[in-house]
Amino acid sequence: MGFFDLLDLSSPETRPILNFLPALVSRFMTSPKAVEHDVSFDLTTSPIRQVALRRPHRPSSVRLPLEVVLSIIEAAYYDNNQPDESLLKQCSLVCRAWSGPAQKLLFSHVTLRTETACDSFRDAVDRSTARGRGLGDAVTRLRVVMDHNQPFGITQHSFGDAVTLCPNLYELNLALYGCAAPGEDVVGVPDVSRMRRPAPSFDETTLTLLRSGPKISALQFSNWSENQYSITQLLDVWPSLKSLAISGTPPQPPSPVLEPFACSLEELRMNFQTPPSLEFVSWLLHNSSETLRVLEFEREPSTQLLEHLINEHHSTLVSLSLPSCPSSDLAAAVQKCRQLKDLRVEHQSVTPKLFRDLPESLEHIALGLNRNTHLQPVIDTVRSTESIKVLTLNISDGGDQHPLFPVLKMACAYQGVDMRIVRDIKMFRSMMRGDPVPTSSFPRFQSLDNLYVMRS
Repeated sequence: MGFFDLLDLSSPETRPILNFLPALVSRFMTSPKAVEHDVSFDLTTSPIRQVALRRPHRPSSVRLPLEVVLSIIEAAYYDNNQPDESLLKQCSLVCRAWSGPAQKLLFSHVTLRTETACDSFRDAVDRSTARGRGLGDAVTRLRVVMDHNQPFGITQHSFGDAVTLCPNLYELNLALYGCAAPGEDVVGVPDVSRMRRPAPSFDETTLTLLRSGPKISALQFSNWSENQYSITQLLDVWPSLKSLAISGTPPQPPSPVLEPFACSLEELRMNFQTPPSLEFVSWLLHNSSETLRVLEFEREPSTQLLEHLINEHHSTLVSLSLPSCPSSDLAAAVQKCRQLKDLRVEHQSVTPKLFRDLPESLEHIALGLNRNTHLQPVIDTVRSTESIKVLTLNISDGGDQHPLFPVLKMACAYQGVDMRIVRDIKMFRSMMRGDPVPTSSFPRFQSLDNLYVMRS
C-alpha cells in the first residue's frame, strides 16, 4: 500500500486503523488531574556587602642628593671636547633640583652671534635678580661673532655690555668680520677676499665698557677684516692676559712711540695668512722673555720668525706646536728647546733629524702618520726616552697600514707609553690644546676641574 493509498480510509486495509482511532484520540485528548504546588516569592533585597578595594601602593618619590645630580650632569658635560648643550638643556628641564646646576654649566660657555641673541642673554643674566646674577657669575667662556656684513649683527656697544655682565669671565673668543660692498658678498669666497672687507675700529664707548668689565686671562681674536689696529686696541684693554691666540689679518707693525705690550704672556698661538712682522712680535713679547711657556703655529712660520722666537724663549718653552718640520734648519731650532715636555707636529712628513737630539724632558709627542711617514726614528725615540708618557698619532691615508706601525705599538707597550689614535685634524688640535690654565704635565686636557679653576 502506497502513501496515497493510506489516505483512502474507505479501503479494507484501513478499517483496523479506524477501529483503533477512538481509543488513541481519547488517550491523548484527555487532560490529567492538575497537581497544586505552594509557591511563594520574596521580593525584598539583601544589603550589598561592601568590598574594600585595595589601591596599588605608590612609593613616595625620593630626591637624589645634590652631589649625585652634579656628578651625573658633570660626567655628561663634554662631548668630543665641546660642551653638550643639547643634553644640558634637557637636564635643566628634568626637575627643579636639576635645573640650577644644569643651567650654570650651560651658561659657563656662551656663544653670541646676533643682536637678538645678545638681547636674550642680557635678559637672562640681569644683575637685578638673584637668578640673573647666578647665571652671569657662571659665564667663564664667552664667544662673540661681530659680523658687520649681517643685518642683525652684534653692535660694538652690545658686545661691550655683554662682557661687563660676566664678572667671572676668564676667556673671550672674538671673531670680527668686515662689511662687503652691496652685491659683492659671495658665500664661500676665500679667506683672503673676506679679509679685504673694512671694519671700523672700536670706539671709545666700547673700550670704556670693556675696561670696566672683568680682567680676563685668555683672549682669542680672529680678525677677518682689513682693520689691522683692532688687536692693539684690545690688547691695551687687558694687561691681565696670560694666554693669547690671534689669527686672520696680520697686525700692523706698532708705532715707534707705542709702549711695549705690558702683559707677561705664558701662551701664544698664531694663525696668520702671512707671517706677522718681527717688529710686532718683539713688541708683543717684550715682557714675556721669562714667562712664555707655550708656543703654537697653525700655519707655517717663516724660518726667520721661528728662529727669532726660539732664540728669545728657548729656555722657558715647555710646549711647541708646528704644522710641519721638513728641514734640518727647523729641526735644529726645535732642538734648542731643552725644557720641552710637549712637542707636536701635524704634518705626516717630518725630517728624521728632528728625533736625533730631543730633550730628555719630553713627556708627550704628537705626530701625523700616513703610509710614507718615517717611523723608525720615532720608534727609536720611544725606546730611548724614558720620560715619554703619551704618543698621539693623527692617522690618515693608510697610516695604520704602515709596515712599522705594529713595531711602534710594541715599543709603546714595552715602554709603558700610552698610544692614542686620532683620525680627524680638528679633534687632534682640540685634544692637544686643552684649557688655557697653567699645568706642569702634558698633554693638556679640557676638564671641569679646569673650568672651576678658571671661574675661581
